[in-house]
Amino acid sequence: MSYAVKNLVQGSQELIAFRIGDQEFCVNIMSVREIRGWTPATPMPHAPAYVMGIVNLRGAVLPIVDLSARLGMGEAEPTPRYVIIVAHMRERVVGLLVEAVSDILTITDENIQPVPEVSSDLERQCARGILAIDKRMICLIDLDWLFPEKESEAA
Repeated sequence: MSYAVKNLVQGSQELIAFRIGDQEFCVNIMSVREIRGWTPATPMPHAPAYVMGIVNLRGAVLPIVDLSARLGMGEAEPTPRYVIIVAHMRERVVGLLVEAVSDILTITDENIQPVPEVSSDLERQCARGILAIDKRMICLIDLDWLFPEKESEAA
């Protein structure tokens, strides 16, 4: 079965894959509102280190999360090629800064493999699973983990 098909098969889900450095990640496409080009963010005092700041999205204030920094992969130095994935999670809408969107995948639950036991606790908390597709290893991210109910849960 092809992973990129136009019609969803019963029990399947669509994911949007993106790159950060030399790694690929994905999130459920149902949580994605839009994909925008990089826009510099206005810094906010006392924000967590992974929050780059805020931008104006058609009159609404949108916080921008440096997903590389949030995942412990170092701070991003955005270029005009970077994109912001506007995503809805829980009661929040946030912008996720990533290097590039790479693919839209259609998968079933059988395609999702558990996170290996050798992974750190942090990786197991933020990752819902791993997809091994066409010699690619893609980490499925749990967006709710990005902004826990209490900031102390993020550590």
